[in-house]
Amino acid sequence: MAAIDDLLRQIPDTSLRNRLEQEFTRISKNKKFGLVFEDHIPECTPLYDVPIKRGSTVALKTGHINDVYTVIKLEGNSAICRNKTTGDILNSPLMELVSVAQFGEPIFPTLQPIDSVENAPDNDSWHSIIEADNYHALQLLEYLYPKKVDCIYIDPPYNTGARDWKYNNDYVDSSDNWRHSKWLSMMQKRLKIARRILDPDTGILIVTIDEHEVHHLRTLLEELFPEAHIQMVTDVINYKGVSQGHFARVEEYIIYVFMPLANISSWFDRMLGENDAFSKKVTWASLLRRGSDSYRQDSPNLYYPILIDEENNRVVKAGDVLPLGKHPDYDATIDGYKAAWPVRTDLSEGRWSMSNDTLNKMIELGYVSVGKFDAKRKTWPIKYLFKKQREQIERGEIIITGRNNVTGAVEVEYAGVTNQLVRTVWYRNSHNAGTYGTDMITSILNKPNTFSFPKSLYAVHDALGVVIKDNPNALIVDFFAGSGTTLHAVNLLNSEDSGHRRCILVTNNEVSVDEVRNLQRSGYQPGDPDWEKQGICRAVTWPRTKYSILGKRDDGTILTGDYITTLTETKEVERSFYQLSFAEDFEVLTKTTKKQLVSLLRSKEGKTQLPQTLVKSDSKFIVSDKHTASILFDANAVDEWLDALEGQDHIVDFYIIEKEAAVFKNIKSKVSDLLGLINVTSQIKRPMNEGFPANAEYFKLDFLDKNSVSLGQQFSEILPLLWLKSGAIGKRPEINNNEVPDMLILPQNGFAILVDETKFAEFSEKLSEENNIQVVYFVTNSEEAFREMTAGVKINNTHQLYRDYIDNFVLGSRRDS
Repeated sequence: MAAIDDLLRQIPDTSLRNRLEQEFTRISKNKKFGLVFEDHIPECTPLYDVPIKRGSTVALKTGHINDVYTVIKLEGNSAICRNKTTGDILNSPLMELVSVAQFGEPIFPTLQPIDSVENAPDNDSWHSIIEADNYHALQLLEYLYPKKVDCIYIDPPYNTGARDWKYNNDYVDSSDNWRHSKWLSMMQKRLKIARRILDPDTGILIVTIDEHEVHHLRTLLEELFPEAHIQMVTDVINYKGVSQGHFARVEEYIIYVFMPLANISSWFDRMLGENDAFSKKVTWASLLRRGSDSYRQDSPNLYYPILIDEENNRVVKAGDVLPLGKHPDYDATIDGYKAAWPVRTDLSEGRWSMSNDTLNKMIELGYVSVGKFDAKRKTWPIKYLFKKQREQIERGEIIITGRNNVTGAVEVEYAGVTNQLVRTVWYRNSHNAGTYGTDMITSILNKPNTFSFPKSLYAVHDALGVVIKDNPNALIVDFFAGSGTTLHAVNLLNSEDSGHRRCILVTNNEVSVDEVRNLQRSGYQPGDPDWEKQGICRAVTWPRTKYSILGKRDDGTILTGDYITTLTETKEVERSFYQLSFAEDFEVLTKTTKKQLVSLLRSKEGKTQLPQTLVKSDSKFIVSDKHTASILFDANAVDEWLDALEGQDHIVDFYIIEKEAAVFKNIKSKVSDLLGLINVTSQIKRPMNEGFPANAEYFKLDFLDKNSVSLGQQFSEILPLLWLKSGAIGKRPEINNNEVPDMLILPQNGFAILVDETKFAEFSEKLSEENNIQVVYFVTNSEEAFREMTAGVKINNTHQLYRDYIDNFVLGSRRDS
């Protein structure tokens, strides 16, 4: 009925139009159920670069794009046109007209190279950015990659009523009564083609949306993908919230459409709560005895050398006990190996935590490792898995993921860390759209207010990563590319695991509403160079892609800041100690006072570290297996405290009630001596000025004449499409259109073309000498000749030019109309 509404507005007779509108309103009040939306007058796309000729479909640049005419005659710089609806004749200057592509009409696209960036000459993979209306670009992608796309990620306009998208070249706002059905109509047309390029078995479609259309979209997706599993994620992108009259909205939604055999990837983060990948790394204990009874004379039988293979950083074995009274030569070798001795931090003789026989059994199991040489103590730190951890291995709470072939030590982690089950609610600070979206683009382009509401780079990175992490060669398409965050995120993913994922972005070159007013006041029109350079693709998407790949801008200035990656590093750092000198002496501390003190203890994230329920009336200290903090109320009970801390390697924060600084330092030293350093795992950052080892081509969608294509007169214009269709391998080949060769054999690009079929014998012979050709194109009008030539080469992936190309767009237009 929306189509009827649009047609009614075209009736010139006001009285008749009003009567028809009244009748239409009456009959359209019937209630309908389910997802019901109206088809609209077909979308039209202005083609500013397509020359106008007799027979062209055109519209006035200043009129409605769907008020179309057919050019019936050209007279100098003017065109005589007939209105397709009313039949009215229009005589207009050519400069006031624009060619138009109507929905359902066959188009024959090509890609005009605009720019490129190459920062990985040894990498054969190339990303692509296509400046185009996404509907026509999708038609092209269906020719290039039918059923071959692994993942589609789109962030369509949210249809909030804020004039954030266009239908038929006009902004849709809250005053448009048909805006919901227009939005659904627009999405349906594009999703139908998107389905045809998605791998029907393992493909995954990801759509982000907010509350304005989330339920309509979910229902539409269920209709278009009935065999798929659909699940929705809630992503907190602004924890401060955006006020919308009642509640403050903090979230948006990510809808995943999994084709029947698709699944999620192993991911380092469950996306809600504490990230176990960083908080539950297994920490090995120090073999050097600390705290009480830690001197050699306390346990003489635990003083022995441990032989170290320096070259391989391997623990060889435990030697014999050195009798009390004898002292070792730390520089001497035993059986050709250097030896680690139990030397304390004050350089006195200490002792190990287990006998040499027990240690040798542990070495055989791989439960012992060696650290870096300590020049001051002339020994090596020896680490081991203590009793509690070994019991956790037996229970399956800690799993052995491997064993180092060089050092002999096992590799362990807490169960569930590597393959965490990702939650359906995501709350990560890195998903903040302001800090990691708007601010990041501003920093990269060195220009504010370039794009409204960009996604956080890490929100897209994670949304993609959870489904394509295990596919390092995935092909990803985004046909609502906006500022180019998706390609940026793919580059970040590739940098983390040396992947070769390839991304194709499609975005129009729309100019913002404010900029349109400025340009119009200056006398510019769409299609003018000064107008086009202000569009999103040329002013934001491509510069962002280029600068982020190179790590610098066109003017040579270097990008600043760092990327957060999923890669981690583990460092040994000291534990944290806090002197509470303001507190009362232990003798006057009441249970209530102790509880008050405990309630004040906070982690760096502001969380309570110890529950008050652990406090008892006679508590001299608190040590808990379940908490990472400990407090000493009575400094005179330090030995008892140290005994309780034995083996409590998980405790990292220590609070000591003591007024005297010297006493505090002494207690701190004893605890450090007992527990040693801690292993802290953190995410590795990547400097933005390093760029990415990646390559990208920037194209603009253009259109060809069907007859010229059929006659082989557009070979050079078709060549970029064949490069893309063959996998975009290697640097894009170029030829002069006036010098079309008989054949092209391009092993660096993985494809070959036979232009002159009479040269087949020569072509076949040359082809047999190449090992890298995966795709072959034959230019012939004969089906029989095509079959014979295909049979004559040992390559299965062959295509007939130009028939495959023309048939695709003729048949595709019929299917979509």
